[in-house]
Amino acid sequence: MRKRLTAVAALRRAPLAPLPRNPRAMLTYDVSLAWTVVLLLAFGLVMVYSASIATAEASARTGYHPWYFLVRHAVFLAIGLGTAFFAFQVPIMVWEQTAAWLFIGGAMLLVLVLSPGVGKSVNGSKRWLSLVVVNVQPSEFMKLASVLYAASYAVRKAAFLHAEQPLRQTLVKGFAPLSAVMVAIGGLLLLEPDFGAFVVILAIAFGILFLGGLDWRLFTGLAVLLPVALAAIVLAAPYRVQRLAIFLDPWSDPMHRGYQLSHSLIAFGRGNWFGVGLGSSVEKLLYLPEAHTDFLLAVIAEELGFVGVAAVIALFAWLLFRAYAIGRQAARLSRPFAALCAHGIGIWIGVQAFINMGVNMGVLPTKGLTLPLLSFGGSGIVANCIALAVLLRIDWENRRILRGFVE
Repeated sequence: MRKRLTAVAALRRAPLAPLPRNPRAMLTYDVSLAWTVVLLLAFGLVMVYSASIATAEASARTGYHPWYFLVRHAVFLAIGLGTAFFAFQVPIMVWEQTAAWLFIGGAMLLVLVLSPGVGKSVNGSKRWLSLVVVNVQPSEFMKLASVLYAASYAVRKAAFLHAEQPLRQTLVKGFAPLSAVMVAIGGLLLLEPDFGAFVVILAIAFGILFLGGLDWRLFTGLAVLLPVALAAIVLAAPYRVQRLAIFLDPWSDPMHRGYQLSHSLIAFGRGNWFGVGLGSSVEKLLYLPEAHTDFLLAVIAEELGFVGVAAVIALFAWLLFRAYAIGRQAARLSRPFAALCAHGIGIWIGVQAFINMGVNMGVLPTKGLTLPLLSFGGSGIVANCIALAVLLRIDWENRRILRGFVE
């Protein structure tokens, strides 16, 4: 028990609210979190339809039907919510016990994607497995597996992560094994290539290690070396260097390499404060590539303006706040795996949303990451729904324990 409590020592720094006096009056789930997720999913459905009408009407692949992407996205939402319902029934203890197996399964899928004749290439990237009706993107589910595995690892190796241990022992027995595994997974992702997923998974793994109490000396060294390593990866691929250069000045080549970013910035500029009106975007009329996936926020900005973008950011901010609060409560109840899982899910959603928004606004170089819960894409929607079901389950179990403590 002492080791398990040590694993969440870093999560206990801020004061927590007192236990409720009337536990029978407590809700059994986090209503505000659930409604935030529902609002994001519903808003995403509306905006995916608005952003994809022109693309669907212009393509023979879609049968020239304007509602093609709407129907598919609605089906993905139904599958995601159905899967989330079953995921919510699974106790957190079971997720902890199967974390390593889920991680191994995810790694095998990443290998399968790269196997000749198996993986499907789209726009030069080999990231999908074709199931005839739909394409599955294993890297999306690998993010969830990384959350579960990193949280499980931090709890199991808690005794080797802290400054009380000799630095060499912490490095060899605590930090190095997980780092080696994540580097291997990163290598598979870079071969696809999927640099965005690689960055998100690294953020998940090392964020969880930090919250699990990683020796500050190692974390400081990691904070210095990681940007250097990422810069080396960028410089090793000429197309990434080109993306970085065009990010710094998209108007130097607005009709070719800077086309996506320049049109995204035009969409933001046209939106002004209140937008041009829902459905009235010009950039989605085959000017802005990937308008319903990677650049959905640009369409939101054009049609709903600053107010619409601010509302999306506010919803994500509240979701992250609730993930943090649920994790803190789990730590207070001596549930280290649940606490680290909740924070890992928050890191995942937060980092990916931040990168996507930064790309859309021209703050970060162009990267193929969707906006969680909003963008079109079956694998992303299903993986996000499962992760948030796990988060709601952690909260639900927290509330049951609180009731038991008081009653």
